[in-house]
Amino acid sequence: MKIAQIQMKVTADKEHNIKEVEKYLKKIKENNPDIVVLPEMFNCPYDKEVFEEYSEKEGGKTWQRLSEFAKKYNIYLFAGSIPEKNEEGKVYNTSFVFDRKGNQIGKHRKVHLFDIDVKGGQTFKESDTLTPGKNLTVVDTEFGKVGLMICYDIRFPEWTRLMSLEGAQVVVVPGAFNMTTGPAHWELLFRTRAVDNQVYMIGTAPAQDKEGPYISYGNSILVSPWGKTVDRMSYEEGYMINDIDLKQVEEIRKQIPALAHRRTDLYEIIKK
Repeated sequence: MKIAQIQMKVTADKEHNIKEVEKYLKKIKENNPDIVVLPEMFNCPYDKEVFEEYSEKEGGKTWQRLSEFAKKYNIYLFAGSIPEKNEEGKVYNTSFVFDRKGNQIGKHRKVHLFDIDVKGGQTFKESDTLTPGKNLTVVDTEFGKVGLMICYDIRFPEWTRLMSLEGAQVVVVPGAFNMTTGPAHWELLFRTRAVDNQVYMIGTAPAQDKEGPYISYGNSILVSPWGKTVDRMSYEEGYMINDIDLKQVEEIRKQIPALAHRRTDLYEIIKK
């Protein structure tokens, strides 16, 4: 399976951001990626004050373009996330997934909202404008099952464990850690979740924009089920493409059968 991760710079111009996605898809077309992953909030600034303004309903303009891109470039598109508004007017941080024909095969609304206040560092409260999702998201592809979460969701180990128990061998995480949390925890969390669950972890972030309202750490990353950082970007915009072999998941789970050795007579994680 060939994975492409697009670390694009996000502007205040939604149409420009959507066009940037296709610009990158054209660049990487000759590499024939199977899965393409976009960053969290790729079509608008990561700013809680504008999420409402940029929000769209499922099936809206951005959704339509993403569906077209998936079909045109014959890819599974894990479309980062955008602000999504439902019929009741609630706004969610939502990631849509499209198959090679442009059909939506998955949708994840960020479950754990980023409400933090780090002394001497970052303060942010997504719940001022966003509503939390409720569903665990694992999608079926021709290669197998792929889990999907968004950014802050990765800090909750139960969430990734539930995905692995539902058969996920790869977990995709569009994210936008900042310059306080990124240097401290970004790679650590991806490597830890990979080792705990013996899965590939894929984190795709927006490029850093020091003039923007929220400064992303960037550093899009791919970690193997052994916990090895296979590839990692820095702060700049660009992309990276890597081949992964799901046989490695099977081999590692046979060598160290940690999931099979869980003492379910003593403890269990249950999805409600």
